[in-house]
Amino acid sequence: MPEKQVAPVISRLEEFEQNLPGYLNTHSKLAILLDYDGTLAPIASNPSKTKMPVELEAILHKLAKHPQIFLAVISGRALKDVQAHVNIDGVTYAGNHGLEIEYPDGSRHDYELPADIKKNYTAMVQELKQQVEKNGAWVEDKRVSLTYHYRDTPVELKDEQKRLATEICQRHGFRANQAHEAIEAKPPVDWNKGEAALYILKSKFGQDWAEQVLVVFAGDDTTDEDAMRVLQGLGRSFRIAADDKIQTFADFRLPKQDVMTDLLQWIARVYA
Repeated sequence: MPEKQVAPVISRLEEFEQNLPGYLNTHSKLAILLDYDGTLAPIASNPSKTKMPVELEAILHKLAKHPQIFLAVISGRALKDVQAHVNIDGVTYAGNHGLEIEYPDGSRHDYELPADIKKNYTAMVQELKQQVEKNGAWVEDKRVSLTYHYRDTPVELKDEQKRLATEICQRHGFRANQAHEAIEAKPPVDWNKGEAALYILKSKFGQDWAEQVLVVFAGDDTTDEDAMRVLQGLGRSFRIAADDKIQTFADFRLPKQDVMTDLLQWIARVYA
């Protein structure tokens, strides 16, 4: 069974090869699966303001064109939203924590939610907007999941609004996960970023994907742990976190988001 650990830290380019000698090689195909917010782009005060660093974006464009590399972005954002922010051809995009997936050829896989869950979702959005969309907090409605953002709420009001938002989400049958200055409400189905990652890998490389392709995954949030858990022992995953005592399913910890550029540079050097 996968277990969480205090993962060894990698803080600069040279340490990737030192910690993973020979893991990458040009004779093997590579699947790169990445979160967006806090991973490809630094966290911003508002989701609309996020932007990938110029150097990271340039490397990502190169990797997406490489014949030996498969690239997917798995985000909590709505599908069209994450596509608009990354905007790189040849990438497989998964939005809403993998509930909606679109491949480069335009084909899709959408997890079909039961009618009662859809009805509860509509009621939940309405109640959240009425009760806790105030004092700088707002509801990001993503059709099948939502994020309640309270980053700009005065500190003395945050705990109570967060508590009430969580209670509303749970009362409507949704799972309320803590995120960066936000609550993410996901439907009560057995589908998450981990299931989405496995589905994408099987669709692309077959049931024996683990024997066909090397895998690198990176993310910064609790929802990314689902992917790190299912990939433990089958690929290499990286958790972006400043906390040096954080427990994670990832193989390694990156202390800050800008080390992601080093991670992609390490890959680009091998597959140049």
